[in-house]
Amino acid sequence: MSGVMSERIPDDLLWDIWYFALPSAALVAGRLVARTLLGEPVVFGRQPDGAAFALRDICPHRGIPLSDGRMAGDEVECCYHGWRFGADGVCTGIPSLVDGQEIDVSRIRVRRYPISEAAGCLLIFMASDSAKEIDPPPPPSLPPVADRPRLTEVLEFPCHVDHAVVGLMDPAHGPFVHRSWWWCSRQSIHAKEKRFGPSELGFSMLRHAPSSNSAAYKLLGGEMTTEISFRLPGIRIEHVEAGRNALVGLTAVTPITAETTMIHQLMYWTMPWLSALKPVLRPFVRKFLRQDRDIVVKQQRGLSHDPTLLLINDADVQAKWYYRLKKAHAQSLKDGAPFENPVRETTLRWRS
Repeated sequence: MSGVMSERIPDDLLWDIWYFALPSAALVAGRLVARTLLGEPVVFGRQPDGAAFALRDICPHRGIPLSDGRMAGDEVECCYHGWRFGADGVCTGIPSLVDGQEIDVSRIRVRRYPISEAAGCLLIFMASDSAKEIDPPPPPSLPPVADRPRLTEVLEFPCHVDHAVVGLMDPAHGPFVHRSWWWCSRQSIHAKEKRFGPSELGFSMLRHAPSSNSAAYKLLGGEMTTEISFRLPGIRIEHVEAGRNALVGLTAVTPITAETTMIHQLMYWTMPWLSALKPVLRPFVRKFLRQDRDIVVKQQRGLSHDPTLLLINDADVQAKWYYRLKKAHAQSLKDGAPFENPVRETTLRWRS
């Protein structure tokens, strides 16, 4: 059983880290957007000057969601009693107060979440209760290919985030789950060998020529290379270069609750002609995501019995790295020490 990991793996959610929240295009100035992230209610807003913000989606007065209210200028107004809060979470007004009732409304606060916006993505730093007031580390770098995604798809997976992430990085399921003429088939299975190395909060499959059974890449033409990187808590970036052109796929895995996960697939490219193919490309992207979701739905029937799972070398080493990265991140927070990446440069071999 050499090279096999057999155990019940902790499935804790990661805190004190940057998560993908939603595409920038989903947040329009003057409107509020409600989301649940890691079981926490969050309301997103965009001020008239375009600046985005995120607050805990609960009014501290009577507990109603602030997202049921409205944007009043650059403030959030609760729909129940009209209490107002600035983008920093500080209460700015209580309409029911009369002269002589001296209440320092500025001492009333709603939790504010640090956010970052780049490449058409909104990221949010989800701090644990013990770290609410800390300054977050710099947000992750996103693809510099374009200022916004050319195509965006989103799908909810009925599973814990770990199973969504591990499925995302699984190199051997393609010919079985994504079997198709335009991608790969059982007949196209062959041995592969890829070089991996550590990268920021994760690891990368170092730049290489795309697999010969990935027929869809041939549409780009020219000599192609690709690099695939993963970083905690669940961001996968595939960066394909074809001469002076580039195609980037960003897959973001964000837990809604312990049992539900949201997957966003964003595509960026520099080739103008590819934009004309979006009506054709979008169904393929949707089908790809649905195939992954459908296999996860089936997996849940087995996982409901809490089985011991096996991870093998080399096809499951990326999954092993993921769990080790989670453990290393948690340990660094516990010790107050710098994060030590457990991944080392190596070559992995598998058939797919």
